[in-house]
Amino acid sequence: MSMKTNRSVQRDTVYGVLAGTKSHPTAEWIYDECRKLMPNISKGTVYRNLALLVRRGDVVKVSGDFDSAHYDADVSPHAHAVCTVCGAVDDCPISSELERMLEEEKDSCGYIGCGVTFTRVCDKCLSKHID
Repeated sequence: MSMKTNRSVQRDTVYGVLAGTKSHPTAEWIYDECRKLMPNISKGTVYRNLALLVRRGDVVKVSGDFDSAHYDADVSPHAHAVCTVCGAVDDCPISSELERMLEEEKDSCGYIGCGVTFTRVCDKCLSKHID
């Protein structure tokens, strides 16, 4: 984790739960999983720690038109593809040229992170319309 702040068992648990999945979960899902490990953790604690992890650049809040935000512990340069039908979020590879441009822009402006979100109809939803 990047910036210096006091470590906490709760924050480590939130981060560990998120880092343990590739599914780009919502805060509610993360909270439910944290409760399995720490039954007394509060929803507010999970939300506060997610917000801190995002501010620090340790976690990405995936942008999109969602009912609830989605999160990703993979902060390496990559894009997300969001299905406009079901809302599924998937990692999406980007070209090395776009990756280089994003890194240069981020570094030259002093940003701690950046992201690209594409919208599409996922294969699952597309196949429902074809059948």
